[in-house]
Order: sequence, then C-alpha cells, then structure tokens
Amino acid sequence: MDPVYTQIQSRAKKIISLHPQADFYRRCRKANTLSKKLFEADPVIYRLLDFLAQHLENDFGHGLNHAVKVSLDAGALMIIEGTMAGYATTEIHRKTCLVQCAGLLHDVKRKQREHAAKGAIYARKTLKAFPFSKEETEQICGAIRSHEAFKKSPPIRDPEGILIADCLYDSDKFRWGPDNFADTIWDMVSFFKTPLPQFIDYYPKGMELIQRIRHTFRTQTGKRYGPQFIDLGISIGNELYEVIRAEFGGFL
Repeated sequence: MDPVYTQIQSRAKKIISLHPQADFYRRCRKANTLSKKLFEADPVIYRLLDFLAQHLENDFGHGLNHAVKVSLDAGALMIIEGTMAGYATTEIHRKTCLVQCAGLLHDVKRKQREHAAKGAIYARKTLKAFPFSKEETEQICGAIRSHEAFKKSPPIRDPEGILIADCLYDSDKFRWGPDNFADTIWDMVSFFKTPLPQFIDYYPKGMELIQRIRHTFRTQTGKRYGPQFIDLGISIGNELYEVIRAEFGGFL
C-alpha cells in the first residue's frame, strides 16, 4: 500500500479508538460469546475454514478476516432472533451453523461482477462435500445470493431461509461502520491502486452510500443496533475527511 495511505489508515484507527464500541457488542454480549463458542467448536466450520484458507483471497477487504467477522455477528443475530421466535436450543444452534457457513462463503466471488449470485453457485458446489440437507444448502445459498445492498434477488420462500438471509445481510452491513475505515477501504485502494486525489473526489459519494445503508437492516435486532454502526462510521468518516484535507493536502 502507498505509504501515504498507510499514514491515513493509522490516523483512521486512532479516530476509531476514540469512539465507543457499538452497543451490539456490549448489550448482546451473551449472544456474541455463544456465537464465538459455537463457531470455534463446530467441526463443519473448522473444515470450511480450512477450505477457505486455501481458496479465498483477500478480495480488497473482503477476505477471510471479513468473512469471520460477518459469521460471528450473523451467528449472534441468529441466536437472538431464534430465541425471540421460540426455536428450541438445538434448532438455534443448527441455524447458527448455517448462517455462519453463509458468512464464511458470502464473498468468495467478491472480485467478480454479480458476486452474490456467482458466490451462491460456488457455495452450492462446495457444500456437496459437507453434511447439509438439500434444504439447508438452499438456505445457505439463498442467503448468499441476497446479501448485496440495493439489489433485487430471487425471493426466498421459507421463513427459516428468510431469517438466515436477514441475519447474514445485517451482519455484513455492520461492517459498513468502523470496520470500513479500519481496514476495508485501505485494502480497496491498495488493490485498485487508487490515486489519493481520485479517492478524495469520490469520498463524499462514498459517505452518502454508507448513509443509505442505515435504513436497510432487516432483522429486529439489526434494525435496533445497525443504525448505530452506520452512525459511528459516518462520524469517523467525517472526522477522517477533515484530517486528510488538513494533514495530507500536499498530496492532493
């Protein structure tokens, strides 16, 4: 990465450190802890992680680190939403596995156009080697297919499939908050070799796009906590923009 971007990323992380942690992690600590525990103990997840370590590139900020974060948060959302829906513990644990697998696979084709649809096709082939029923595989693939914002995808018919898809979507969009300015955009500019003046020219449009995400969350829990992720991202992004203009203006 260009040394200037490395300096800007460092300043971004400093700004992030001065903001509070998202309420989702404080108020839903039990669900987050259980999601992590299930993730680390599940042999299916272990196998899929091993597979992805060999096949998933760091697709400009959407590599394995991103996939794991999405999986863990999606699992926590499933635990909360499944409990509210009255599912039995065994059902919640199984659905947590399904949504975590969807999280690990959702960006496997991120470098390609229509990556969600192509990722679902790839996931369906990959999951043939895993112990999922046909229905479960379709639920995972349906979630992957519908995780993009502002794009229509084929409707999901069954309520459980909808819940899995909604948990994946919300968790993925949590990343549009502080995570976006900690890692994602720097991986993207590094991958595309974006000149700093071009980056700054696009910056306001990018901030508008983040703002639009605020009203797209799908689960009850996502609607409650998701907007704060976005508000934190907007605040961090605005502060960073002023820092770039003031401290790195000589590079523009």
